[in-house]
Amino acid sequence: MVAALVLLIALASAPASASQAQGEVIAEIRVHGNHVTPTEDVLKVADVTTGSPFTASTLRDVEKRLKDSGRFEGVEVLKRFASIADPTQITLVIIINDGAARVEFERMPGGEEVARVVRRGWTDNLMYLPILNGEDGYGLTYGLTTSLADVLGARSRLSAPLSWGGTKRAAVILEKNFDGGPVSRVEAGGAVQRKRNPAFSINDDRKKAWVRAERTEGSLRVGATAAWDSVEFDAVTHGFGTFGADVAFDTRLDPGYPRNAVWLSAAYDLLAFKEGHRIHRTRLDGRGYLGVIRESVLAVRVTREGADGALPRYLQPLLGGWSNLRGFEAGRFHGDIVVTGSAELLVPLTSPMSVGKLGISAFADTGVAYDHGMKFNDQARHTGIGGSLWFTATGFKLSFSVAHARGGKTRVNFGGGFTF
Repeated sequence: MVAALVLLIALASAPASASQAQGEVIAEIRVHGNHVTPTEDVLKVADVTTGSPFTASTLRDVEKRLKDSGRFEGVEVLKRFASIADPTQITLVIIINDGAARVEFERMPGGEEVARVVRRGWTDNLMYLPILNGEDGYGLTYGLTTSLADVLGARSRLSAPLSWGGTKRAAVILEKNFDGGPVSRVEAGGAVQRKRNPAFSINDDRKKAWVRAERTEGSLRVGATAAWDSVEFDAVTHGFGTFGADVAFDTRLDPGYPRNAVWLSAAYDLLAFKEGHRIHRTRLDGRGYLGVIRESVLAVRVTREGADGALPRYLQPLLGGWSNLRGFEAGRFHGDIVVTGSAELLVPLTSPMSVGKLGISAFADTGVAYDHGMKFNDQARHTGIGGSLWFTATGFKLSFSVAHARGGKTRVNFGGGFTF
């Protein structure tokens, strides 16, 4: 009886053992995700066919061949069973990512247009932005920024701004943005630039290289920068390194026309000159925007830029012109320390629903400029009072002002441009 039972068990297990002895075989191959590459081309690169043995290294080998081809951004190879009754029959599933693609329409001989999907080349990732800005005393700057997206993966960009006119500049800038971690953005770049200093009517020729890291958390941004400058100014060449940190707090929803918001920033730089001396420089900038009657806004700004030593002329902050003291020419005053203040009532003339805003304003600007070692209270204050006509739209701002300098003349100042 026992012997018969053993014999029955042996007979029952014999077919399964024979089937397992045959080994696993690729019975079917499925390819998914190939919106651009034909299935035949995928199988040719994978170098696998139905009927081939499925071994312990098949998944690894097929995936490696596909990745090594360099034709796909992502590859995944999976094992599935083709039959419940026969576990030796294997379905090989190949999932690929062709990468960015676009749709093109091809006209057939009969006149019919047929859509086809083609892989995007590196030229499809190129972006262009205009450079156009100007200010009295500095002239009009115009040019183009060419950018190549995703050069270091997602959220990265290689930019090459090239401008002429008031500021002649050629630069290469590489930046990478991160979704998480301690750093939100990293930037490195190099530039050559010529800009005329309006205070001294001398060209400032500069070569610069820098690296910067930023962390953004809501309205707060913290950054650190290291840079090297080589400056030729008035036939003298200087070199210095900059090591700085800055913080900014910005609650503006519309930077072009903010309302009920503040923008506060503070920066510190250590300037290390090639000759061996060092200077500590600070910059403070506070702006407040309060909504008043209807869509009008009262804007107030206070700034201070200064150093604890005598700065070279090409590094001295300037006072005068559209940027901080209207009613005076750009760079009318300069020094190691510049303090400014302004109050302006902006009144839009167009509807809040308009794409752009056109308006007028009344303002008063004041400021002082003096050298290190002198006292603020001993300085003569310079004040300009006037009005302006302005226009702002997404990424663009332009303003013309007429202001009278107390104890001086009446002057027209202008400034603006694209602000990407």
